Amino acid sequence: MNATETLTDLETYTRDVAERAKTASRELMTVSGAKKIEWLRCAADLIRERTTTLIDENARDLEQAPNYGLTDAAIDRLRLTEDRLENIAAALEQIALLPDPIGEVIESNSRPNGLLVTRVRVPLGVVFFIYESRPNVTVDAAALCVKSGNAVILRGGKEAFHSNQAFHAILADALEQTDLPRHAVQLVETTDREAVGRFLRLKELIDVTIPRGGKGLIERVTSEATMPVIKHFDGNCHVYVDKLADLSLAVEITVNSKCQRPGVCNAAESLIVHRDVAEEFLPAIARALKEQDVELRCSPEALKWIPDAEPATEEDYGAEYLDLIISVHVVDDLESAISHINQYSSGHTEAIVTDDLPASQRFSTAIDSSAVIVNASTRFNDGEEFGLGAEIGISTDKFHARGPCGLRELTSYKYVVHGAGQLKG
Repeated sequence: MNATETLTDLETYTRDVAERAKTASRELMTVSGAKKIEWLRCAADLIRERTTTLIDENARDLEQAPNYGLTDAAIDRLRLTEDRLENIAAALEQIALLPDPIGEVIESNSRPNGLLVTRVRVPLGVVFFIYESRPNVTVDAAALCVKSGNAVILRGGKEAFHSNQAFHAILADALEQTDLPRHAVQLVETTDREAVGRFLRLKELIDVTIPRGGKGLIERVTSEATMPVIKHFDGNCHVYVDKLADLSLAVEITVNSKCQRPGVCNAAESLIVHRDVAEEFLPAIARALKEQDVELRCSPEALKWIPDAEPATEEDYGAEYLDLIISVHVVDDLESAISHINQYSSGHTEAIVTDDLPASQRFSTAIDSSAVIVNASTRFNDGEEFGLGAEIGISTDKFHARGPCGLRELTSYKYVVHGAGQLKG
């Protein structure tokens, strides 16, 4: 039964969910790492056991997908297969192997008066996670939150409603089978958008909200939330080709950054080229990108070497296309490249291609983004690629987390002080 048919009092419903999550979060604070590993492995086993059920429920979502206007790519992300379910189960087992961050002593020092002051990693508490139509995210987010000692309230997109319900049943059953609080993972049972707004007002019960989806969703959450939000709005990522770059490598990096998956947040949207290599590099990269059906939008200087491209507008330099489109701009020197990127970037990921070590060091220091990559694709700004395991999102904020958000980014810390009777004089 769809809960929208029975939930007449969203205020009561959302508060009840948040209160159950708060209670569960307090229980999770003292759960051992071994118990959380047991839960993750149990959930992986249940996914394998219920493969048929999961695929059947996913088929109900796929049947409705055209009614929601999903593109072919979005429908593919929604689809579950036996291979994809095995990958989801295996990801749970990989998260189980990651070090438990809770209780980690970040630093300690002995004071002259004999006090031992330690800073210890602790959970955030209750996470409200809002995401769109990829059902595997349900499992990734729940796994990361519980492994890091947090209770989570999951609000998936209506496009994956039945798939998410089936996954949630598995996660909740695994919690019960391993004697963990069932309400550590809750799925919002209504697709009513008003429910989101009511959760966002419960700052006394929810510690942090994490939206993962389109810009409209994130703007809404940011404007309505009464608690901290971990987010990124856009992924306008740049590749800068320096005057001392290996130009064949620069072509490969640019094509991979733009074309490997153009619809994701760490795909390159802007190409910056040093004037000294523009004459040789720009025709070469234009040929390579056009082979991949990429539309180039060029500054006046870049048009000199790519005359059949579209002229770039001011809006193009700051655009997140999420498509086979890229802006191209020519600069006089490294400092001009840094200035241009810092002006137009969304603070996500920037790459430099260069054989000049001082240039790479200057770029890495002066660029104000969550990740700076030297001589590699922007597509590597990813939790799994950085060794974090799964991620719950990539943040362009500077507080509290920045870049891929894995286990440690879902924690805070507290001070624990040991004394032997010291008194303040």
